[in-house]
Amino acid sequence: MNILVVGAGGVGASMASIAETRGFFDSFVLADISKETAEAAIAALDDPGKFRAEKVDATQVSELVALIGRTEADVVVNACDPRLNPQIFEAAYQARCNYIDMAMNLSEPHPLDPYNKIGRMLGEDQLSDDEKWRERGILAVIGMGVEPGLSDVFARYAADHIFDEIHEIGVRDGSNLSIDGFDFAPTFSIWTTIEECLNPPVVWEKKRGFFTTDCFSEPEIFHFPAGIGPVECVNVEHEEVILIPREVKCSRVTFKYGLGAEFIDWLKTFAYLGLDSTEKIKVGGVHVAPRDVLATVLPNPAKLGHLMHGRTCAGTWVKGIADGKPREVYLYHVADNEVTMREYDSQAVLWQTAICPVVALELMADGSWKGSGVKGPEAFDALPFLNILGAHGSHHGMVDMGQGLWPSPKSTGQPGWDRPVRRAVKPAV
Repeated sequence: MNILVVGAGGVGASMASIAETRGFFDSFVLADISKETAEAAIAALDDPGKFRAEKVDATQVSELVALIGRTEADVVVNACDPRLNPQIFEAAYQARCNYIDMAMNLSEPHPLDPYNKIGRMLGEDQLSDDEKWRERGILAVIGMGVEPGLSDVFARYAADHIFDEIHEIGVRDGSNLSIDGFDFAPTFSIWTTIEECLNPPVVWEKKRGFFTTDCFSEPEIFHFPAGIGPVECVNVEHEEVILIPREVKCSRVTFKYGLGAEFIDWLKTFAYLGLDSTEKIKVGGVHVAPRDVLATVLPNPAKLGHLMHGRTCAGTWVKGIADGKPREVYLYHVADNEVTMREYDSQAVLWQTAICPVVALELMADGSWKGSGVKGPEAFDALPFLNILGAHGSHHGMVDMGQGLWPSPKSTGQPGWDRPVRRAVKPAV
């Protein structure tokens, strides 16, 4: 397999450091708008022989198509901000190349009543292109990070190997990570964090379909394993809610994130001040988007690993009937920052995101995951994925939940944030 990864930031660089320990590929090209950034990531590898750096402007479909051709790529991996998904996805299609991303195309909330009505959902354009990709005989695996990604794999595993009937699937993410010297410093892209946390959360129910709620709605205390403990989790917008019901029979799907009250207060402040806006405003003689300014002034998450402590947990809580009896389990994966920094020089959140597409690439290379069209991770057999994850020395776990076993999630009874309607930031003329 020849691999082309577009984006040499924290996730792309981590993918290279993880992939170099496996022998399933012939070449691995790391491309970025800054070739120097890609070269630095490759120079840091223990065995850089199969890797090389290229320069590409990922906003230009023609440049991407040309690069795919030059590198003879079998698969292009999008390790960029999801704002670049349309261009990279289209370039892979034009070049007749397989494709992987870790976050789907951005949503567009309903313009008039976003907290009661569905707008354009995450990944809608990508999923609607399924037939086009089938006709060309190429495969796009979308949402193949850790969440979405591994969380979807867990849902499929639970359906195939644990439950006879699934009632509810709830993806739950929490951590006890801390960062020395910072009162506020996100462990992942603040641009993406704002997008998923301040957009209306989406919930799916079999009888109701998709619907939106207030931001930070349905708060609950979830007890995470590996010493993390109880964390308050709230609804946010996420891809699993769209993807999982397409392949896994169930009655309800949610995604909740352990943000914490202080982090939520920061996000509310950004929204009140209009710093979450992507509409450009005039400042002096230039036009800038407030969210881009915020992302620029905050520290780069990829550079914070040496200041971070603790663990992050991604997992899928499943309730249903197994062997004729009610059962609920939490399948999970934990990344310890001390371990990921020591072994891969990558902070835990970025490393946990990066290992999942590397595993998917290996499954595509050996034919375990194959086909054509546009699919989420839940469309494939989960067992080989979990086996290769274990072969990387990064095993998953499972706890049985319920009376006398492990605490089930407990609602706090508090309402979400009924975000007030405020005047939009005026765009630049």
